[in-house]
Parts: sequence; structure tokens; C-alpha cells
Amino acid sequence: MSVTARLAELGIELGSVVPPLAAYIPAKVHGDLVYTSGQLPMVDGAMPATGKVGDGEGYVSADEAASLARQCALNAIAAAAAAVGGVDRLTGVVKVTGFVASAPEFTGHPAVINGASTVLGEIFGDAGRHARSAVGVAALPIDSPVEVEVVFSLS
Repeated sequence: MSVTARLAELGIELGSVVPPLAAYIPAKVHGDLVYTSGQLPMVDGAMPATGKVGDGEGYVSADEAASLARQCALNAIAAAAAAVGGVDRLTGVVKVTGFVASAPEFTGHPAVINGASTVLGEIFGDAGRHARSAVGVAALPIDSPVEVEVVFSLS
């Protein structure tokens, strides 16, 4: 099944490529791989939530952050597809690196980044299985709770 067909089956519509916030490009092709820059969870040009991930009042919950990580992965697909001329040229996922801006005591980074990993698996099936890092950081651009980079394989 093509990636386009799978996205349709899942009811997922990719948004536009999120414009860079600084001096970089959203995705770069090298050989048979596409490397995405860190993708924020932007939707229609807006950040759906800001702040640190943690437990309690004033923090973004781990569940909400996982949903934001999912959006980051979808934005990565859009960036990679734009770089290679279409989503169906993407054949799988090689590596995911996820960053979680979190409270110092928060240790649930892997569960947050599962939001990205899960949707990539749903879309790419076995080819979506990937190596991964989930890293806690003090802050991310424009106060985003999460940022995700993806390396895709190409046909």
C-alpha cells in the first residue's frame, strides 16, 4: 500500500511544510536518505501548546505532549515529502530523535516521543520501525514542549 493510500485510510491529512525559524532548510536529501530538521508541532502556522512537560498545574501533560510529538512527526513527513517530490518516495523510517522540554523531575520522555513513533508505525508499517532517542532539555524554540527529527529512507 502506498503512503498516500495509508494516510487516506487513517484519515490523516498532512499540512503545509512549517517554514524554518532560522538559517536552515526543513529537509535535506543525502543519497537514499532524507534528514528532517527538528520539527515543532505547528498546526496551520500556530503552536497548539507551549511550556514545559511535567506533572501538575502549569505544565503540559505527558499525554498532550505525546499528541504534540505525533504532530511533529506528521510535519516531518510533510517536510521530507516536499524535499523529494512526494510522500510515496518515502519508503521507511530509519531514526527518530525527540526532544522534550521538561520539568527537572520529569522522566517520561520515552512515552512522550512514542506519540511520534506510533504514528510513523501506523503509516509505514514494518518499514516504520526505527532507532530512536528521547532526550529531555531545558527549553526548545518558541517555548515548544517537543521537537522531533526524523531520518527517512527513499525509493
